[in-house]
Amino acid sequence: MRRRVPALLLAAAVLAGCGSDAGSDGRTEITFWDTNAGPARTPVWQHAIAEFEKANPTIKVNYVGVPIAQAPQKIDTAIAGGGTPDVADVSTSTLGKLVAQKALEPVDERIAASPALNGKFNQALMTTIKNVVPDGRAYIVPTSTNAGAFWYRKDWFAQAKLEPPRTWSAFFAAVDKLTAPGENRFGFTIRGGSGSIAQMLEVVYGQSGITEFFDASGRATINDPRNVTALEKYAGLYKKNTPEADLQNDYVKMVAQFDTAGSIAVMQHNLGSYQDHIKALGPDKVASFSVPKPDDGAQTVLSNPVGGVGVFSASEQKEAAFKLAEFFAAKDMNGYIAEQTGVIPANVDVPPSKAAHITEAQRVLNDPATKVVQMPYHLPEFNEITKTWSEPLFQKVLLGELSAKDFLDQFAARLTEAQAAYKKRHG
Repeated sequence: MRRRVPALLLAAAVLAGCGSDAGSDGRTEITFWDTNAGPARTPVWQHAIAEFEKANPTIKVNYVGVPIAQAPQKIDTAIAGGGTPDVADVSTSTLGKLVAQKALEPVDERIAASPALNGKFNQALMTTIKNVVPDGRAYIVPTSTNAGAFWYRKDWFAQAKLEPPRTWSAFFAAVDKLTAPGENRFGFTIRGGSGSIAQMLEVVYGQSGITEFFDASGRATINDPRNVTALEKYAGLYKKNTPEADLQNDYVKMVAQFDTAGSIAVMQHNLGSYQDHIKALGPDKVASFSVPKPDDGAQTVLSNPVGGVGVFSASEQKEAAFKLAEFFAAKDMNGYIAEQTGVIPANVDVPPSKAAHITEAQRVLNDPATKVVQMPYHLPEFNEITKTWSEPLFQKVLLGELSAKDFLDQFAARLTEAQAAYKKRHG
């Protein structure tokens, strides 16, 4: 019994963090789930909530932080058990599944009726949100978008007289030059563990220059020969220019190597890790460059998930929940959240950032020559394919136990099947 009591208390605490009610003091009470909680983000949301409560004294917001690795399962459990929050931080990477589960409330009409939000979002960003779902409606109020970034040690590059690479050939040359295993220095850290596939796809499509995930017939392009060659090049970095332990690398381990151990020259992630790097290394030692481009082609980047706030269908306090989402996405608070988390704000009224990494990301995304490969977040199976199924196989590729071609052929078959099923369901 001693061992069961904490689990029971934890379950009670989680249930207490779900749903909405009228508080004992007469205030409307709602619950917000942060689905990517951690030291860098939790204080930001807590500050934003405190400001909301000052501006809306009749509404109390309960903050519940859920680590990103646990969020999908916790949300599924909450939906199945009828214990969803009123409102939550939701990304387009999981939006398709949530809409298929009928878990979220459409917010198109609410956005259109809000002076603080109507016409304030980039049209391409709104298109991305609506393309993820079959009915073409908006199910989240957007707050941010992200971009792939390669964080690098400015001091190491300066010592080696290297410029941040703009092309893939320059990237591989720099990584090789900055590798010195005898000094415990490696040019790169590859993500081989949890979360590896999105970063692998970014490098593969970035090298090949292929701009569509599916061809006109609905077949996945992931196993195109150009992508196979690109994956072979990427996987070839493992143990040659990276630590052997990278096979199990997730974000936390990558950051530890890059920020704390100081043994890595280049780390691939996105703009969201800005605060971690700056706090650990300082602006004189770290900066970022965007996804390199092919030597003979246009810069090709993957669409990054759009972050937003969703109102859950089961909420009994939808008005208050939407008011919170509106507050987060309105100009002032949207600018604050974006600045603190190091991402691109969704609201176009937010003044341009002075941060170099944001300016560079916006330059790439706004360049008419840049090709954006739309990730198939509309497929409910996509998360399972790119996590549970493919991550162990990718590790086999790194170990040389599975060829890049065989892996990508299997990957393509899964995606093609999922796309065909989606078209059959929705036309």
